[in-house]
Amino acid sequence: MGQEQAGVVTLDRMNEPRTASQVLGRTLRGRYRVLEPISSGAMGAVYRAIDVESDIEVALKQCTNPHHDQRFEAEARLLGSLQHPRVVRIVDHFAAPSGQYLVMDLVRGIDLGVLLKQRGQPGLPVEQSIEYVRQTCEALQYVHDQQIVHRDVKPQNLILSESGVVLVDFGIARLLDEVEAQGTVGIGTPRFMAPEVFAGGNVSARTDVFSVAATLWTLIAGRPPVYADPTKLSSIAPDVPPELERTIAAGLEMIPERRVASVAAFAKALGAPLRTETGVSLAVSIDDPDASRGLMEAVVHTAAGVFGAAAASICLVDETTGELVYQSAWGAGAREIVGVRLPPGAGIAGQVVSGGVAEAVPDCRTDPRFAARIAAGTGYVPYTMLVVPLQRAGRSIGALSILDRRDGRAYRNEDLEPAGLFADLAVKALDVTPNSFTSLGMTSLG
Repeated sequence: MGQEQAGVVTLDRMNEPRTASQVLGRTLRGRYRVLEPISSGAMGAVYRAIDVESDIEVALKQCTNPHHDQRFEAEARLLGSLQHPRVVRIVDHFAAPSGQYLVMDLVRGIDLGVLLKQRGQPGLPVEQSIEYVRQTCEALQYVHDQQIVHRDVKPQNLILSESGVVLVDFGIARLLDEVEAQGTVGIGTPRFMAPEVFAGGNVSARTDVFSVAATLWTLIAGRPPVYADPTKLSSIAPDVPPELERTIAAGLEMIPERRVASVAAFAKALGAPLRTETGVSLAVSIDDPDASRGLMEAVVHTAAGVFGAAAASICLVDETTGELVYQSAWGAGAREIVGVRLPPGAGIAGQVVSGGVAEAVPDCRTDPRFAARIAAGTGYVPYTMLVVPLQRAGRSIGALSILDRRDGRAYRNEDLEPAGLFADLAVKALDVTPNSFTSLGMTSLG
C-alpha cells in the first residue's frame, strides 16, 4: 500500500518538550520498549514501541507537561473506552518520569496525505475521495455520539489500512461544546481547522464537519481550500458535478450555524450515506435496571456532556437491602461501576443519599469520605466529582454522580445548583416512562 506509517501523527504543544533520545531504547512501565520516533513537535512526541509482554508493536504518544496530568488522565480513560472499527484503539495509558503516555494500536497503512502526494494528479478521483470521506464520517459520527469532537481531522490523520480508513490522533480531542480556555485557541491545523476555533468559540460536531469538507476538497483538488475564497472547486477539478460542489461549500460555511449540522448529513448529501455498523456505546446499564434503560443511559450520557465530564453514573436505593446499586453509567469506567453495591451511608454517594444534600468534591483522593477501596476495585479513581441526590417528594431515591471535568478543573459549589436542576429534571423524566421508579414500587422510598 505504498509508504507505511503509524496511525498517529499530530502532536500537542508543551512548555518544555523532551527529545527522543531521552526515551529511545528504554522500556517504559516495564512493558513498552521504545524503538524509534515516529514524529515530534512542540507539544509532544510519538514513538514506535513494542509491547514485550505480547511482542506486538504499538504507538506511544507522550505528553510531558505536568500541568496537564489530570486532564490527560481523564481524556485517556474516556478515549480508551471508544470501540469502533474506524477509530484507532487506545489500549493503555500510564505516567512515567518522562511524561504521560497513551498506548495505541499501531495502525499500518498509508495516510491520505501521503497517498495524495503519491497518486494525486493533482487530486484523487472524485468517487474514490468520496468513499474515503464516507468512511471518515462513519468514524466521526460514532465519536460525536460519544460526546467527543476530534478537532484535527485532515488527510494526515486518516490512515488507509487493509480494512479501510481509520481515524487517528485524538491528542487534542475535546468535549462537545467545550469553550476553549485562554491560551489554547488555534490548536489544530490551518486550512483544515474551522474558523470558530481560531476565534476561540465553541467547539462542536460542526467543527469536524468543516474539517471533513476541507479534507474532501483537498483530496479532489490536490490542495486545501482557502478560507472564504470564492474560487469554485469545479474550476480546479472540472469533473466535479454542481451538486457535489454545493455540498462541499455547505460544509465549508464560515458561520457554524450555516454549516451542515452533522457528518451523517454531510455524507448523505454526498450520496454516500453511512452504513448501519456502529461501535460500542459508552453508556451501559445492569441487566434489569429499575427504570427505563434507554432513558437512564440518555441521562448519564447527557449529564456528562452538560457538565464536561469524563464519566457519569446513576445509583438507586435497593428497597430490600437499603444498599445503593449503580444501575447505569457513561464514559470511563462505566462497565466496571454498573452493578456495584454500596452499603447504606457508605462513601460520598451514600452520604448524599442519606442526607439529601448535594456535594461538590474538588479532590476526591484526599476526602476521607471517599470510598477509595471500592473505586480502586473498578479501576477508576476520580480526581473530582459532583454528587446530587435524586429525590421524590423530598426523599432521596438515589444519586447522580458526575466525575472528572475534562478541562482539568475541579468541580465546586457553584456547580451544585445546575446539577441539582438537572437531577430534578431527570427524575421527572424517569417517572413518566414505562418501567419507571413508580411502576416498580419505588414510591415507598419517595
